[in-house]
Amino acid sequence: MSLKVAVQMDPLESVNIEGDTTFLMMLNAQERGHEMFVYTPERLAMEEGRVTARGRNVRVRAVKGDHATFGPWETRDLSEFDVVLLRQDPPFDMAYITSTHFLDKIHPKTLVVNNPTEVRNAPEKLFVTDFPGVQPPTLITSDMEAIREFRDRHGDIVLKPLYGLGGSGVARLLADDPNLDAMMDLHRAIGREPVIAQKFLPAVVKGDKRILLVDGEPVGGINRVPKAGQIRSNLAVGGTAVAVELSERDHELCRIIGPELKRRGLMFVGIDVIGDYLTEINVTSPTGAQALKTFTGIDATAILWDRIEAIRAG
Repeated sequence: MSLKVAVQMDPLESVNIEGDTTFLMMLNAQERGHEMFVYTPERLAMEEGRVTARGRNVRVRAVKGDHATFGPWETRDLSEFDVVLLRQDPPFDMAYITSTHFLDKIHPKTLVVNNPTEVRNAPEKLFVTDFPGVQPPTLITSDMEAIREFRDRHGDIVLKPLYGLGGSGVARLLADDPNLDAMMDLHRAIGREPVIAQKFLPAVVKGDKRILLVDGEPVGGINRVPKAGQIRSNLAVGGTAVAVELSERDHELCRIIGPELKRRGLMFVGIDVIGDYLTEINVTSPTGAQALKTFTGIDATAILWDRIEAIRAG
């Protein structure tokens, strides 16, 4: 089976081919004989309900500095494709949300992965609140007094932006830390959104697991260990990936959320687990597939393509 695949992503020219999950998805697609067309979200257009994108056909290869060969620029009707991979990184702002509305016009006739309606309805740090008992104590608010009261009850806390990515803006505040007001001033300067306050989990020093799920089923995970003296374990800010076996609690968390992911058409999802707690459900452009393949031999993107091809085959 040969599929026509469009990839909506940040510029392909600038990706780190040794760590980028979307690049691995594209390599797998190409090896299976699928045609690929790539475009960035600002090149989407809609006219009288017809959704187009200006981009280029592409061939990819695992060669640093020479990883893509592009065809000429052209405008394509996205309804003519079999699959669109929705893979640009956050911020999850109005531009991101608007692109999901555009892609709603073609899905599910053209299979959009992940389902754009559900990407829009499942902001990553809010979606996890749909599942009682899986999170550490968590408060989402802009109210300074509520945050103070939360810290009084829980001691050390972590503050993070509601729609951030890659560990940006995440900070630990001790129970007596005098910088709470200053941190909130910084968040207000960035935007009007609420912030997340969570009880600090000491288990984070042992790492933050990234578990990948395909169509609601866990396929494997890696542990991201922070630098000494740090709490942020994201690979983008210097965390180190190591192999890890999924615990019974990890499988329990996947059983709790998996059926809902499948029902919503969230086919490729990465969850973050610290100790016994689920902290995020990443549905926009989950990462970690290359590290998972390196450490375990499991290729989550190949499993994803198996599922996509089965759906397209009917």
